[in-house]
Amino acid sequence: MRLIELVHTTSFRLAIAFLVLFAVASGALFAFLSWETRDFLTDRTDEWLLREVTTFSPLDDQAITSRLATRESVNAVKERPISLFDPHGVLLAGSPMTLPAADKTKPDPHNFATLRAGKRAHFRGVMRSLPSGNMLLIAQDVGELREFNDVLTNAMILGAAVTAALGLLGAAFIGAGSVRQIHTISDATRTIMSGDLTQRLPALGGSGDVRRLVKVVNSMLDEIERLMHEVKGVCDNIAHDMRTPLTRMLAGLERARRRAVTADDYAEYVDGAIVETQSMLKTFSALLRISEIEDGARRAGFVPVDMKTVVSDAVDLYEPLAEERGVELSVDFGTVPLSILGDPSLLFEAVGNLVDNAIKFTPRGGAVKVTLDGHLKRPRLSVEDTGPGIPPQEKELVLQRFHRGERSRHEPGNGLGLSLVAAIARLHGIDLSLGEQKTGCNVILEFNSHEQGRTPGQVQPAS
Repeated sequence: MRLIELVHTTSFRLAIAFLVLFAVASGALFAFLSWETRDFLTDRTDEWLLREVTTFSPLDDQAITSRLATRESVNAVKERPISLFDPHGVLLAGSPMTLPAADKTKPDPHNFATLRAGKRAHFRGVMRSLPSGNMLLIAQDVGELREFNDVLTNAMILGAAVTAALGLLGAAFIGAGSVRQIHTISDATRTIMSGDLTQRLPALGGSGDVRRLVKVVNSMLDEIERLMHEVKGVCDNIAHDMRTPLTRMLAGLERARRRAVTADDYAEYVDGAIVETQSMLKTFSALLRISEIEDGARRAGFVPVDMKTVVSDAVDLYEPLAEERGVELSVDFGTVPLSILGDPSLLFEAVGNLVDNAIKFTPRGGAVKVTLDGHLKRPRLSVEDTGPGIPPQEKELVLQRFHRGERSRHEPGNGLGLSLVAAIARLHGIDLSLGEQKTGCNVILEFNSHEQGRTPGQVQPAS
């Protein structure tokens, strides 16, 4: 794993960004706490200094000397020295320390440094000139406060260093995980690009964004694999299904050249060629129709469609065919109106194909029933017949293009009817399934029951 890959990962950069943000926030908080603490202690010191100044200022030199002597005799706190100096800076009474010459003119409490017991010490104090010319110094040792600030600063620096180190390690760990995920996904992607469409991106642990993206990409790969198989199957089936009519057409033309002697003979052979050509054109038209539907461009023109009207029109159209073939065609609309967003002509075509197939494969004396049920959790349309049905092993195959079961070989057609219905169902977000039953076939279209938004196939509230 190269360092440049780690640095360029989004996870590493986000971790560093949050680390910097945390450092800035922590620094600001530390500065605020340090400033507030120093001000609080300084204010308490100034209060004591001013209170002592108020106490000693009205006294004469003798009273101040006496009080300072008493204060020293009881071992007064060394952190709060009070000293009396003559005009030349000679100590007269009080705590032994050196008068800070540079600070004589400052009337308010201030910080200064001076010698005490031969060592440099830091104080905060105030000086007052007495009527006698002597100087009174009242101070408090601030060495501990400075040490506290130093300790606090060192603690902050150490904490910042530890936090930065842990943050960098955490960022590197997270970034390394991202790099490993990217490498794993890249390897799988290269395998898929080489032509192995059965491979999928590895399902990563957790519930992060990468895992969700992997799920979406794998779903896309499933669809691509399905479409590629369909394309290959279509090409194979076209070659297989077109070979028979082309062979018949070629044989008919050759017979015409060898046997025909009159205009009527030639006309008969030409009519046969026309019939074969029309059959092939019908097949190609159905293929183009399915491709147009799967393109999805017609979604832009979706409008609310009353399914009762669509089913009624389809049943009315195929009722004469049912009577001609001796099949009883019935319809049950239920009591709940059903309206969906869709393309009326495509939905009519889908229902018409289902009714046409049911009539086509139902023997004389059988029955076809169309049911539109809107009161279920998922409203559905079912077309049920009493024909030979579909074997379980062929239920997935019948939705593929050009597939024709053994039981339907004797019927005219090109095996594209249910493929067209499946394409229209996918376009509208409708689930197509083949119901289980002992005899006949039952094709079920289930609609989306959600009434919010405007998704394809959604059920609309009836007006």
